[in-house]
Amino acid sequence: MKSKIFNISLICAFFLALGGFPTKALAQENKEEGAGKKFDPKETIMEHIADKHEWHMFGKSYIPLPVILYTDKGLEMFSSAHLQPQGAVYTGKYYNYMLVNNKIKVAAADKQIDAVNNKKVWDFSITQNVASMWMTGIILLLVFFSVSGTYKKRAGKAPKGLQSWMEPLILFIRDDVALPNIGVKYKAYMPLLLTIFFFILINNIFGMIPFFPGGYNLTGNIAVTLVLAVIILLVVNLKANKHYWKHIFVPNPWWLFPIMIPVEIVSIFSKPIALMIRLFANITAGHIVVLSLVSLIFIFNSLWISPVSVVFVVFIDTIEVLVAFLQAYIFTMLTSLFIGMAIQEHHDHEVI
Repeated sequence: MKSKIFNISLICAFFLALGGFPTKALAQENKEEGAGKKFDPKETIMEHIADKHEWHMFGKSYIPLPVILYTDKGLEMFSSAHLQPQGAVYTGKYYNYMLVNNKIKVAAADKQIDAVNNKKVWDFSITQNVASMWMTGIILLLVFFSVSGTYKKRAGKAPKGLQSWMEPLILFIRDDVALPNIGVKYKAYMPLLLTIFFFILINNIFGMIPFFPGGYNLTGNIAVTLVLAVIILLVVNLKANKHYWKHIFVPNPWWLFPIMIPVEIVSIFSKPIALMIRLFANITAGHIVVLSLVSLIFIFNSLWISPVSVVFVVFIDTIEVLVAFLQAYIFTMLTSLFIGMAIQEHHDHEVI
């Protein structure tokens, strides 16, 4: 595990194994698909920001991912390559399946959706977002275990290699985010804050890469940001002290009870919801703007528009790099602020 080459090979082998069902691991889409079809920018953009059952690499090449379906007749697993191109019907063990707008549906004999049996199938597949989340987890483990091992070996020495790149970011989160907002109890929350910051940052950066291992929209998926928001909601309210709850349910003065208590209860949920929507909206908007600018070339069907489109895409991508760091910072900073507000001790100051 100490070898960097071995670690990289392990990651590559992991993703190749994702498509390791009884089918080819690298497939080709049907070249005739879409031939003569008019370019639809909305369809292209929505397809990019949506979750998928395959991981596109270069051109029409893709890595199929495992399809896991729980039906009323039992568990069914196969490779997503059987569902390509979209509209192709695969005869499974229990039902016939097809992809409709990147969703697996039970198909009838005439390639129409079987509405009755479709309700009996639950999709637990390893989609592109799930696979990318696993990849991020592996990267975080490798990076932090590597940095931790370097600290142990080089105690008291100047940082070196990956450690020298990570240390300023870690110290930034500690000194400029956690300590000012949480206070002396910041150490207990550093693992959470560092995990949130680097998880969002890595996925923001990889989401900007247009080919494998990037090209996904994890932090622009409302389900992912919802889970992050729920984690923050639980941490803040489970760790809150009595002064936090007294401020909510015993406002001062007492005659404000009917107004302030409902407002404070709503604020408990509005804070994590604001975190969820802010991250989702900013990342998704960035992807849509870039794809819209690229689509101008195909909408006007002219190479003359390409220089303008490319220049604006490069400009927006440069801004998106800043947004990738900024959104990770804002999410982490507000999380530490909410935690600090919940655990801070109440001090009565005498009026002099």
